[in-house]
Amino acid sequence: MAAGQAPTIAVVVPAYLAAERIQTVLSEIPALVAHIVVVDDGSGDATAATVEAAREQRVHLSRHDISRGVGAAMLSGYEAALGLGADIVVKIDSDGQMDPRYLPALVRPIVLGAADYTKGNRFLHGRELRAMPGRRRVGNRGLSFLVKLASGYWPVFDPANGYTAIHSAVLRAVDRSSIAPRFFFETSMLLELSRLRAVVVDVYIPARYRDEPSHLSARRAAVGFLGPLIKGAWQRLIRQYFVQDFTSVSLFVVSGTLLVLFGLIWGVWHWAISNRDGVPATTGTVMLAVLPLVIGFQLLLQAITQDIANVPRDPIHGSLLEVERDGVADGAGVRG
Repeated sequence: MAAGQAPTIAVVVPAYLAAERIQTVLSEIPALVAHIVVVDDGSGDATAATVEAAREQRVHLSRHDISRGVGAAMLSGYEAALGLGADIVVKIDSDGQMDPRYLPALVRPIVLGAADYTKGNRFLHGRELRAMPGRRRVGNRGLSFLVKLASGYWPVFDPANGYTAIHSAVLRAVDRSSIAPRFFFETSMLLELSRLRAVVVDVYIPARYRDEPSHLSARRAAVGFLGPLIKGAWQRLIRQYFVQDFTSVSLFVVSGTLLVLFGLIWGVWHWAISNRDGVPATTGTVMLAVLPLVIGFQLLLQAITQDIANVPRDPIHGSLLEVERDGVADGAGVRG
């Protein structure tokens, strides 16, 4: 995308059993979109036939023989969009919940150079959260906290929202093998973008709830996401603060963890001795357990505070484009 030139925008629509709604979704995508890539993920209905019957010139249909999951469908769609020369690639689901009228607002931060990746946020004003059932609200907030911890994108909310846009240079830099093929797709994208230190921005986009069935239950999400998120948080901590750099956060984590472990081990050990002998522990023994625990927790809280302040703020797609141009120029020079 040259300076002053309008970006080429492509929309990827992962479709599964979407014959009833796919034509409406395609008809609502605004004219500023140059290409629409529909990936039929092994649907057993007339999804592909409906797309072909629409005879929309912008539409490119890709098909999976069997259902591989939304993540796998998106990776196929991303590959096709890059092949079509897209500068920005938007994800819109085939169920009609994502209103295409908000697409300009979604891509605007990327066009203005303020973000590498944008995502919808249905709960920016809070009224939508208040209208949500209490159990689901608690689950959503718990999931959001775990994603924040695992990815380092503390300002991001509504992490499972699939209405997203990404700059093509960042998309090319993404390690596709790290992206989950099924329902963990959106969250795994955030974890991979965190590795790249890409800038992620939330855009308020209200959802349009209709009578479509959900393919993912809240209980299934909680059970399936917990393990990968804990693993992602651990990997980010080691990579960001012990491999790529060593900062005050690293010192706080090490010293805080050692103090907490010492306090716990010392306290449990002497509690067991006291319980066995029937002799109360001395004040000094108790303090040797309590003080390390208190100081250790304070250090760990300080580490989290500094991690929150360390959210990526400088978009990377500009520098990635420069590297790509330099690589092309060097290649042309070698061939010459």
